[in-house]
Amino acid sequence: MPAAVTLVAVAATAGCGGGDERAQPVRGTGRTVLTGGYTSAQLEQALLVETPGYTRAGEPDSGEYGTLKAFQDLAQLRRQMTVDKPRCQNGGAGGAGGPVGNVEADVPAALAAFTGRDGHMVTETLMGMSAADAEKQVGARVPPGCLTFRTKVGRQWSEHRVVETPQGGIGGGSRSVGVATTTGRDRTYTWYVVFKDTRYIGTVSVFGPRATRQEAERLARESLAQARRILG
Repeated sequence: MPAAVTLVAVAATAGCGGGDERAQPVRGTGRTVLTGGYTSAQLEQALLVETPGYTRAGEPDSGEYGTLKAFQDLAQLRRQMTVDKPRCQNGGAGGAGGPVGNVEADVPAALAAFTGRDGHMVTETLMGMSAADAEKQVGARVPPGCLTFRTKVGRQWSEHRVVETPQGGIGGGSRSVGVATTTGRDRTYTWYVVFKDTRYIGTVSVFGPRATRQEAERLARESLAQARRILG
């Protein structure tokens, strides 16, 4: 899979920028917790264990955002990639940076990945988030001029087209973003859903040749239901 395409899929796991409410260390746990929120261990327990049509790929990862391998890989991919419209690379755009922006390195987070029988990839992430920061992410919109852009890794260019839907009603509010990526003769699709709930946000991405908004939103509702069962 070309690295530029991988970036579009992985970028859905990126979190949002820090707010006034900062994560604080929990004495004796080695994990962080957003003041009045959840630890990364609690968020890990709230991840999906299984979902019809998909198999969990390895064990989930949790801890401070900056320590999770998927996010470290994302940062490395961004450094390797050239974007023809540099402003579209920033997080929060639904473009090359994914549907949400960068998170503070100490934000509590948990991530699980799944593979489908049809070869599609699913990533689910839960992150501790203040209400104000979560609202900013759900209310974010693709900047003007970033509905189409091109990326280059090595000598390979990829073209991306972004589709953004109106704000949805998953959880306390949600947004869905689709990206169609053409690399040579191959076309793939990534659909992201970002939703907020009490003291956390969730992101679900579906990546593959036939990924759809409907499937991403179905999985987001499953993610929300599971999280609510565990977190209350």
